[in-house]
Amino acid sequence: MAEMTTTTRDTSRPQRGRGLLALLDFARESHTRAALFLVAFCLVAFLPGFFQIPPVDRDEARFAQATKQMVESGDYVDIRFQSEVRYKKPVGIYWLQAGAVKLGEKLGVPQAHTTIWLYRIPSLLGAIGSVLLTYWAALAFASRRAAVLAAVMMAASILLGVEARLAKTDAMQLLVSVAALGAMARLYLSEHRPGAADSGWKLPAIFWTAVAGGVLLKGPLILMLVGLPAATLAVLDRSAGWLRKLRPIPGILWVVVLVLPWFVVILMRSGDTFFAESLGKDLLAKVASAQESHGAPPGYYLALFWVTFWPAAPLVLLAARAVWLIRREPGPRFLLAWIIPAWIVLEAVVTKLPHYVLPLYPAIAILTAGALDSGVLSRNRWLVRGTSGWFVVPLVLCLAAIVGQIYVGHQFDLLPWPFAAAAMIMGLLAWWLYDGDGAERSLMRAAVASVLIAGTLYGLIFPSMTSLFPSVTLAEAQKEAGCPAPASASAGYQEPSLVFLAGTNTLLSDAADAADFLRQAPCRFAFIESRQERAFARRAEAIGLRYTQGPRIEAFNISGGRAITIAVFRSEPAQ
Repeated sequence: MAEMTTTTRDTSRPQRGRGLLALLDFARESHTRAALFLVAFCLVAFLPGFFQIPPVDRDEARFAQATKQMVESGDYVDIRFQSEVRYKKPVGIYWLQAGAVKLGEKLGVPQAHTTIWLYRIPSLLGAIGSVLLTYWAALAFASRRAAVLAAVMMAASILLGVEARLAKTDAMQLLVSVAALGAMARLYLSEHRPGAADSGWKLPAIFWTAVAGGVLLKGPLILMLVGLPAATLAVLDRSAGWLRKLRPIPGILWVVVLVLPWFVVILMRSGDTFFAESLGKDLLAKVASAQESHGAPPGYYLALFWVTFWPAAPLVLLAARAVWLIRREPGPRFLLAWIIPAWIVLEAVVTKLPHYVLPLYPAIAILTAGALDSGVLSRNRWLVRGTSGWFVVPLVLCLAAIVGQIYVGHQFDLLPWPFAAAAMIMGLLAWWLYDGDGAERSLMRAAVASVLIAGTLYGLIFPSMTSLFPSVTLAEAQKEAGCPAPASASAGYQEPSLVFLAGTNTLLSDAADAADFLRQAPCRFAFIESRQERAFARRAEAIGLRYTQGPRIEAFNISGGRAITIAVFRSEPAQ
């Protein structure tokens, strides 16, 4: 990418937005400044809503509950959701979350076991680390300024902003993927740069340690992410000699040392159940069928890309021609091998979720930032019109969220409006002033718009919409009753967030079982969704159940995508 990293900047341009470019000038002066700037940007982008948003159904709440049970039981080998085994993913993320919870306990965080933001800390650190590693990886391909721009693209992206706030595997999976591929890129490029110094064991150690981390997080996925680029480059170059620099024999042994102990112990504990669940029912089943209604046709990720990689997405089209012209150079060749084969495989897999392609975004950011920094973005008027997305996306997202607040949350709050308006204005300026001020200023304005969107949606609107999180209201009703050992059953509403907040022993069943549950002891609670109320009443009458009816909660089930009503019933003391 040599010709994409040198350019003469046009000093005759108007100096509007110079303050934003001054931040880039500050960051490019040294690696320390770059890291400080990127960490600060990440915190401003990722923290809104991080502490305020309750557990989100279903994946986040399932991961958090499984970790909570590890901490409660002291069993850090087996993975369970209530009494059911949860073997879809290995143990890595649960250990990281458990470590965060134990640290929270030591620091005196109240009710650490049910404080969801503690479980999100690994995701936050993974997202910040991924941004820093994108900067590090980009330095192998482009200038320091371009590396900072690539990292900003990742930090501002909508998809990473979502994953940074959810207690799941994907932000940490991104971190280990960028670490592994960044190390592999340096070794590959050193083969094509005469006189490049031997890195010794440093880069192979980074690569294989990251691979081991990926295996413990998501099983064999990391092997696909690093294996497809390696195989593609071997075919294109008609040589795989550079792979010797990875020191594969000691590297594989190191991976075995790191991952084998847990796999041995879980196999001793579960027999072949773990591999049947993780490889058979999770990984291989996703290839052939749509799991949990997440099927989509090929092209799904391409269609979502323009929103999930916003605000950098408009620049990707503008950079495409320049990248294509230098596709045979070692740098672009490696980055395209990072992106294209894995993208094709993921589009072919039947089960699709937006975050599956997230590990490919750093390579797209590096290619785009290199073209931007070199001043070789296309000026085709039809492609340039795509920069209108800088205004359209915040307009649609902010207005949709405010309308949702009114019609779903049944409330109207003026506080988000100034932030939403500021996001739309920054997006509008990024679009309107693109021709005059250039791509860097527009990207930085759009990045500011992204931060303002995060503040609007995650910091203000979602936390205020209590109807989206009925589990919080139900758990509070249980707590406020003052029972010494409250216990609950739920019929019709069976989200994992309720188990996380109301207690691991919460019974998720039908109306008849909920009535029987109330009869067994005083000061028990039944949460009955409206469609189950008649069955509950019939069973209660049949068994002579004495109970008190509490509040009725009007809510919206995010997972089910529909409005629900939940009635709260409490058992009375036996007479």
